[in-house]
Amino acid sequence: MTTQQPTAAQPKRYSKPLPQPDSESEGYWKALKEHKLMVPHCKACGHYFFWMRAFCPKCHSDQTELVQSKGRGKVHTFTTIRQNMGPGFRDEVPYTVAVVELDEGAAQMLTNIVECPVDKVKIGMAVQVVFDDVTPEVTLPKFKPA
Repeated sequence: MTTQQPTAAQPKRYSKPLPQPDSESEGYWKALKEHKLMVPHCKACGHYFFWMRAFCPKCHSDQTELVQSKGRGKVHTFTTIRQNMGPGFRDEVPYTVAVVELDEGAAQMLTNIVECPVDKVKIGMAVQVVFDDVTPEVTLPKFKPA
């Protein structure tokens, strides 16, 4: 059996798992479709954090809002995936998965480092967000060297 290569009329199908937005993360995913990276901010204590949640992890206030990030940060830690037999992943090895700390202070944003050879990624490397429209409904934030 042969597989047909995608054409302009038949785009390549995205075969990795897709996020499932919920009531807390819906605004985040909607903003990504508009190529805006939003992060939660606590109006009570001023703390920026990441992942979406209904309360601040620092002071436990429910007075949170989404604010637009500058989309710049640094690599906090990373790993290079050299073997992954999962559908959608095996054709992309090697690739880098990183935790990026945004300049706003929101740490632990798990993402991919793109547009950079895997052997050039370093802890502390300055990065900036890029938006990957993986389907007509879903955009993922990834980061490239700044």
